[in-house]
Amino acid sequence: MHTFVNNLKTAVLLGGLTGLMLFVGALLGKQFILPFLFIAIVMNFVAWFFSDKIAIATMRGKEVGAESELHGMVARLAERAGLPMPRVYVCPHEAPNAFATGRSPKHAAVAVTQGAMRLLSAHELEGVLAHELAHIKNRDTLTSTIAATVAGVLATLAQWGFILGAGNRQGGNPLAALLGLIVAAVGAAVIKAMISRSREYVADADGARIAGTPDGLASALAKLENLNRRIPMHNPNPAQNNLFIVEPLTGNSLLQLFASHPPTEKRIAALRRMG
Repeated sequence: MHTFVNNLKTAVLLGGLTGLMLFVGALLGKQFILPFLFIAIVMNFVAWFFSDKIAIATMRGKEVGAESELHGMVARLAERAGLPMPRVYVCPHEAPNAFATGRSPKHAAVAVTQGAMRLLSAHELEGVLAHELAHIKNRDTLTSTIAATVAGVLATLAQWGFILGAGNRQGGNPLAALLGLIVAAVGAAVIKAMISRSREYVADADGARIAGTPDGLASALAKLENLNRRIPMHNPNPAQNNLFIVEPLTGNSLLQLFASHPPTEKRIAALRRMG
């Protein structure tokens, strides 16, 4: 059932992206409808097959091999969870965080920042990795990664609308600014609806079971929340924020519309109740 719901959400996201592009094309004129339909088809193809690679490339992730201690930790947890071995990446960011991506468990990847590896204990890091593997097991990663791609498109359209509209005195288009506002507001609402906050609670609980205890993840979440309030994530696409285990600090007010995480203190409380 969970897989069906996530597949349905993915179809809605891709369909919504197509509808949005056709809407923009129609606003520009009938002659733009077919070109924008072609663009939408290409974007859907890229989102389905390459959104995971885009997410990792955006974070400048470098794959690590079996000789890595991190790889060994993921391998042990994946075996315990009954999952195929995902690819493992380290991202050169000081902000401590982690995410999972991929369209299926067979095409999954787990990425951890250098900050997380440096600042978390082995027990805490294991809890974080177990949480990300739970997302893979529950097939949240396809929906999350495509949502991040769609959110990036929506935010870019919105920002271009603001830019074009801001130049109204110099011949800018006020319709573009209005369209930007609509895209940002509606897009944020759609992304938040697609990325249910309950998925984090489920991944926390399932991750705690994979790790064998909720203590490591609960401790990690408290540490990550505190540190991410102070250390910004230098991510060129903050629309990917829904992928991370805790919401990164980005400083981009427009893209904060796409925030999708439940309060960390409530997640910690739920984990403590498991103990």
